[in-house]
Amino acid sequence: MYHGSPLLLSLLGPLTVKRIEGQPSHLLCSLVFVIADIISALLIRATGHTLQMAYRQSLNSLDIVDLLKSSDLLSSGDIAALVYLWNPFTIAACVGLSTSPVENLVVILALHGACKGLVPLAAFGWVMSTHLSLYPAILIIPVILLLGYGPDTPPRKLFLQKGYGKNGDNHSSDNCGQQETNQSKSEVTFSWRPVVHFLFWSSLWSAYVLVLCSISVKPHGSLWEMFQRTYGFILTMEDMSPNIGVLWYFFAEVFDFFRSFFMIVFHLNILFMILPLAIRLKHRPCFLAFIYIAISSMLKSYPSVGDSALYLGLLGLFLDELADMKFSFFLLCGYIGVSLLSPVMHNLWIWRGTGNANFYYATGMAYACLQIILVVESVSAVLNHDRKLRKLSVTKLRDGNS
Repeated sequence: MYHGSPLLLSLLGPLTVKRIEGQPSHLLCSLVFVIADIISALLIRATGHTLQMAYRQSLNSLDIVDLLKSSDLLSSGDIAALVYLWNPFTIAACVGLSTSPVENLVVILALHGACKGLVPLAAFGWVMSTHLSLYPAILIIPVILLLGYGPDTPPRKLFLQKGYGKNGDNHSSDNCGQQETNQSKSEVTFSWRPVVHFLFWSSLWSAYVLVLCSISVKPHGSLWEMFQRTYGFILTMEDMSPNIGVLWYFFAEVFDFFRSFFMIVFHLNILFMILPLAIRLKHRPCFLAFIYIAISSMLKSYPSVGDSALYLGLLGLFLDELADMKFSFFLLCGYIGVSLLSPVMHNLWIWRGTGNANFYYATGMAYACLQIILVVESVSAVLNHDRKLRKLSVTKLRDGNS
């Protein structure tokens, strides 16, 4: 039974019925998913170039641009696009006719629009991604930070230290020092104008989507019934079919009396992480969005390999910051091992009947542990990178003063 967006069903439904003579019935629908993945890769590439240019300008203003080690052959945006496009998870989601390519496309559209300062595009991507799968609603925080502060930069305290250091050291050149201070202050100033525009456009797109949904579901039911069968289905976790997550097994074993309690706990677990991460990583909103996507992919009700394809593709945007990340080889081998073992264990349990649920659930637990290690180590690597920038900036400032 379909529990997704009625708008997406109106778009893809006729394509599954319409058939080209001599070709499979799912050909047109498959082409839509292939095109969605290609557009997503192009948007990731453009976003990577924007982030790299903005980051290079920030390091240049701090006189530490030499720390940025970029490849002579491929930039981080190109690598991220290739990782997303040729990721086995992306190919598996596309071959399996999952709607993940379309959901990933609108998420990337929101991040790309926010990085470029295209407010209507960012609002459209955020509204549509929330409408399709609910969990991207938490991306409103990194999108607002992107619009208010701009793309990822080093810690903003460094710009103030550099500006005030030069201003206090050069008493004879007051105009130059004042200009440096004003430039440093502009790096840390939050712009409310694009945020207000984003909220306006989000309200506009939300009203438009609700009107279209009400027209689409009118012959079959009310708008409230649509909410119950889409978002209610996600929040109540009614379907306990095995998937690559861990919640299906837990709620299949838990007593019905405790079901509502643990359901609230698991959903609030995502919300509890939002504010601390936003406070600590507010100077890196695009990386913050990557972390949010990885966490929601790990804790969502019905995860799929398409969710992992999205955050693994975005991971390539931060190659310079994550160059010293620990356990990289272990994570690579772990993802390959789980990807190979998971379908084998599923086949042994579901189709051959020679295994049990614990066989398949063990691969799900291993997969969840790998995702936890990836999130923890990537955040740790970025914070260590910021500390390295801070030490280098202080050293440059002391050398300049001496």
